[in-house]
Amino acid sequence: MKFDELNEDNYILFAIKYYDNPQSSTKDDFYEDMKRFKWVKRLLKRHKTSGELNYPLLINHFIILYNVFGDAATPLLFFKIDREFWSILKTFMVYLGRFPEHPKTDIHTIPLDINVLSNLNSV
Repeated sequence: MKFDELNEDNYILFAIKYYDNPQSSTKDDFYEDMKRFKWVKRLLKRHKTSGELNYPLLINHFIILYNVFGDAATPLLFFKIDREFWSILKTFMVYLGRFPEHPKTDIHTIPLDINVLSNLNSV
C-alpha cells in the first residue's frame, strides 16, 4: 500500500506498518502506544490554555514514539497534532535531532518556537 498522504482512512495502517516494539505482543499494546499521540496533543493544548509546558513529559513521549515507530513518527505526529502546534512540534523534533533533513513536504518552512527552544536548552 502506498502512503502518499496520511488521512483518517490510512493512518492506522501506516502506523502498523512501521510499528516495532519488541515488548509488545498484542493489539492493545499497539493502541496503548498510539494513545501517546493523544497525550502529546493534550499537553500542547494545555500549554495553549495555561501557558505551561511539561517539557520532560513531552520529551519522554517523543522518545517513546520514535523508539516504536522510528522515522514514521514524524508524519504521524504532523497528522495527529493540530496545525497550530506544529511550530512547537518541530522545535521538539529539532531539539531531539529527529527532524528530517530533507522532508518530503513543506514542513521545513514551519518556524521554530524560540521560547520553547530556549526552555528546552535549559532543561
